[in-house]
Amino acid sequence: MSKKSRQDEAYSVVIDAEVLRKIRQHARSELDTEICGILIGSSEEGRSLISASIPGLDAEQAGTHVTFTQDTWQQIYKVKDRDFPDDRIIGWYHSHPGFGVFLSDHDTFIHRNFFSAPGQIAWVFDPISDEEGCFVWKGEEIRRAEKITVSDPKGGESTDERSEPPLAEVHSKSSASNRISSEPQESLGWSYYAWILAVFSYIAVFGLGILLSIYFLIPPPRVILVPADPVTGQPLDPRLRDPHQSAAPTYAMPDANTNSPTHADGAQPGKEESGKR
Repeated sequence: MSKKSRQDEAYSVVIDAEVLRKIRQHARSELDTEICGILIGSSEEGRSLISASIPGLDAEQAGTHVTFTQDTWQQIYKVKDRDFPDDRIIGWYHSHPGFGVFLSDHDTFIHRNFFSAPGQIAWVFDPISDEEGCFVWKGEEIRRAEKITVSDPKGGESTDERSEPPLAEVHSKSSASNRISSEPQESLGWSYYAWILAVFSYIAVFGLGILLSIYFLIPPPRVILVPADPVTGQPLDPRLRDPHQSAAPTYAMPDANTNSPTHADGAQPGKEESGKR
């Protein structure tokens, strides 16, 4: 079929979920340069069916473009004849690490000269932003696909068709992608409370550590009861007495017969003096 006889309606795309996973994995293996590969499948009734992929090894890679070399084509046809003899090349894929989904002039040149058959597509994936898209023939023009279907025949799920863009909706057939995109939203509240709980736990442990350090490094004062003399107030144990404290004073007591004061040792004042006289 010549280019002039192509249908004016753009082809829709059906891609296997496992093929999509391999494309993403290949693109994420080289985040500094573009990678490329070939898509295997068939086209029928205005649909491009992608069932497998072959990574392009020994391609001429750069930060903003990639080129299929002769060695790359030899390796691709070797794998295709061995693993997919009954299928045909249905298109190609390449990555745009960090600069979005579109076809550059270099990409358009490759597509027009190597993938110009009806139904052949160009798949672009940005491994930095996880954005991806597909470009198909519509008449003589290359347009972004209006409908992409991601199928999972191994999982037994029915094909789910969605409009494109945005392609993020297409990820619904990849259960792993769904879980990755939905779990952060569901667990956001729990993460906030978990963070608060962790902070208070660290504060509690830190405070407990300070209290234990004070208890062991600065022990509380202890009260020791020491028996003391009720008159002098000095401890009965001579080792504990204060040598600077004065001795107990003597008190004069009145004598019962003479009504004269008597010292504590029994002597009466005046008698000693009279005896001396």
